[in-house]
Amino acid sequence: MKITAVRLDRMRLPLDPPFRPAWDPAPRRHFDATLVTVRTDEGVTGYGSGDTMDGFEPFESLFTGRDPLRVARHVATIESVGFHAGRYWPLEAALWDIIGQVTGQPVSVLFGGARRRLPAYASFAEARSPQAQAEAAVAAKAAGFRALKIRIGRTGWVSSLDGVRAARAAVGDEIAIMADLNQWWRMPGDLSPALDAADVRRIAAELADLGVFWLEEPLPGGDLDGMRALRGQVRVAGGEMARTPAELLAALEAGALDVLQPDVVLSVGMLRARTIGELALLRHRWFTPHTWTNGLGLLANLHVVAGVGGGPYVEFPWDPPGWTEERRDFFLAEPVRIDPDGALTVPAAPGLGAQIDHQAVARYALPA
Repeated sequence: MKITAVRLDRMRLPLDPPFRPAWDPAPRRHFDATLVTVRTDEGVTGYGSGDTMDGFEPFESLFTGRDPLRVARHVATIESVGFHAGRYWPLEAALWDIIGQVTGQPVSVLFGGARRRLPAYASFAEARSPQAQAEAAVAAKAAGFRALKIRIGRTGWVSSLDGVRAARAAVGDEIAIMADLNQWWRMPGDLSPALDAADVRRIAAELADLGVFWLEEPLPGGDLDGMRALRGQVRVAGGEMARTPAELLAALEAGALDVLQPDVVLSVGMLRARTIGELALLRHRWFTPHTWTNGLGLLANLHVVAGVGGGPYVEFPWDPPGWTEERRDFFLAEPVRIDPDGALTVPAAPGLGAQIDHQAVARYALPA
């Protein structure tokens, strides 16, 4: 089998009302996504998505004409390109989609098949008033979630803590609550200073008193010593946007993280994330990937975390009305949804198990 083409369909979904994630300085009035389609000479087609694949076109020839099943070679090629250009991990996801179809297995089985189903947590994005945060938590509980994550704003963290308190009072102790400071990395152009270590220690102490399940990315990625110290107060999670496995291995070796979170379509890819996940589990840590792209990216992460037996939760981006399943998964035939018990089941179909809405791909296509 040979790869005959790597097609990129770039799309833009208008967002009205706009979406206001706490980690982004500007409201988002559109959502960009790229569908990666890998075609083969035997008629098997794979799909992937996540990173928008900007600047990939000059490198397509490194993959065409080669066997899509030789995934380790393709991963090494993506890494060599990534040193000079972007994060092209959705291509690897499309290759695993092909491998699953050829072998007749869900990708999670190829990655170990440890689990078929994982509890999901509602991953909020927008900063809210305490009352609004409590209302959002109640809505998540009513939707079936048994865990949720709240963003802590760097400039409004006192109010954010009040929001966590309000959410805890509203949903009680049976709902797990995580918190995220989003300090490991920054959006392009965001030059605002990070919270200093003293403030972060105070935040961690107050969150620990509230029984918060983990505190995510409390410090910049270079402060591994600081994160290791914080683990004495609360579980620490991070690593979602690490560029290389070496960054994640360094955090693991330094004892800086309880929860390792590389996103397989943004960070280090599926094959490398599996290795990181297995090493984390062997060190008695948790492996729970970041999943904030779209439904196809969510499925790629789900297959890896279920394959290796990670958890205890899987992240589920959900924050209506700004972020719904329909917005997130706008180019899929059916959005990815939790079941009534608040869990995600790995699709049983071979490959990643996604069905593409090709009419939506054409409808929201960006001009060439």
